[in-house]
Amino acid sequence: MMPPCDAFDRPREACGVVGLRTRENRDDPTAKLAFFSLYALQHRGQESAGIATHDGQLVRLHRGMGLVSQVFSESDLQPMTGHLAVGHVRYSTTGDSALVNAQPTHVQTLHGPLLVAHNGNLTNASALRQLLMARGTGMVGTSDTEVITQFLSTPPEGSTLSRPCWEERLIALSQRAEGAYSLVVLAGTDLYAMRDPLGLRPLCLGRLRDAEGHDIGWIAASESSALLTVGATFEREVGPGEIVRLDREGPVVVQGPMVSDAQAALCVFEYVYFARPDSVLEGQSVQRARRRMGQQLAAEAAADADLVFGVPDSSLPTAMAYAEALGLPYREGLIKNRYIQRTFIQPSPDMRKNQVRLKFNALRDNLEGKRVVMVDDSIVRGTTMGPLVRLVREAGGAREVHVRIAAPPIRHPCFMGVDLSDYEQLIAHRMDVEGIRRHVGADSLAFLSVEGLHSAVNTRETHAVACGHCDACFTGNYPIPLREQAAIPGTFRAAGA
Repeated sequence: MMPPCDAFDRPREACGVVGLRTRENRDDPTAKLAFFSLYALQHRGQESAGIATHDGQLVRLHRGMGLVSQVFSESDLQPMTGHLAVGHVRYSTTGDSALVNAQPTHVQTLHGPLLVAHNGNLTNASALRQLLMARGTGMVGTSDTEVITQFLSTPPEGSTLSRPCWEERLIALSQRAEGAYSLVVLAGTDLYAMRDPLGLRPLCLGRLRDAEGHDIGWIAASESSALLTVGATFEREVGPGEIVRLDREGPVVVQGPMVSDAQAALCVFEYVYFARPDSVLEGQSVQRARRRMGQQLAAEAAADADLVFGVPDSSLPTAMAYAEALGLPYREGLIKNRYIQRTFIQPSPDMRKNQVRLKFNALRDNLEGKRVVMVDDSIVRGTTMGPLVRLVREAGGAREVHVRIAAPPIRHPCFMGVDLSDYEQLIAHRMDVEGIRRHVGADSLAFLSVEGLHSAVNTRETHAVACGHCDACFTGNYPIPLREQAAIPGTFRAAGA
């Protein structure tokens, strides 16, 4: 099957999560707030979507395969009442693409419902699964989110507490789970947000307000852009290793951050591609970070050309900054069909060979006879850049096509929540830059350096402390042990939510 049309040769994120708590005994549209929050996170997962609400008595859960707008209708949301909600959009990296693996996951415990929405991957999921099965826990799905849910559904080993002890279980999970996880957990009548000890995947908190500006509750979401969509104000990010309970009065810290900013390892690809440009990460605007990438790319890899354009959408601010830094005109070069990904109808084999043309048209009026610089955010397998270069030459009439990439070459797989292929499918693992240039047919090709990328994202706007970032896909320096993955040579696939 053809991959999602907006993914082609891009790294794909695992998931987006949201959790909301509104005031009890109010008629707040909690399910609709969750719906529109997920709509704003759709870029993080287009495979399935789900929302669960809880009124203190009943859980109402609706999940389905497809985009948020395809899974939910007004009639689906209308009966989903309650002041608590958990939502999820998914792209699978491990675990079948099937409804059984759609989230939020749900189990009923002696102490009430347990619902989990997860973004990331556990690198020791197999070991935890075997541990749970040895205890007699049954497994239905194939995702590591089910492992997390079942782990939380039973008291930690050695616990003598008869009460629900949800917080003890969450702390135990943070001590046993390895890898990347940002979680929203509805446990009994409590709502929690937590991140893994290195903060590999993002998570933030916001204050919900009604149309008159009155406080009505709190929200946790993968990105701050989801807060703005529902009229919430961004309050802060959940720290690496932090566990926060969202109470009626506001957030209560159950477990504080485990590492300093400098020791954290947020995935640097959030800045390159995953996050929306209107989101804030680590106290800084993603849009501004991408502009700094363009300025740095211009300093490292200038091109003698007539104009610059970006491949829509994430590379546009980078391309504009690249053009400004070199004093070159910025023009539109490619027009994107923004609706192609909304169809479930698969193209015919002949159409599939020309899938780039399904998504992009070249603007010949701007490109004909010109020496152009095409800026993109990444090259993974090398399957899309070649057709794009040909489209710009043949349909656009460009005389020269110079390609600039706003990230270093991707030479290593990811195991922390990003679907990057195994080594043999990564073109930068098999070829040097000149080999890739010949493969895609560009007149020149250059990538942003690792040092240049870190320089662009480590310029802090709110305070002067530099943050650590995971750059393993570029350098091979993984921030966590990879015991299970290393035991299976040649199968470097992420273990996804």
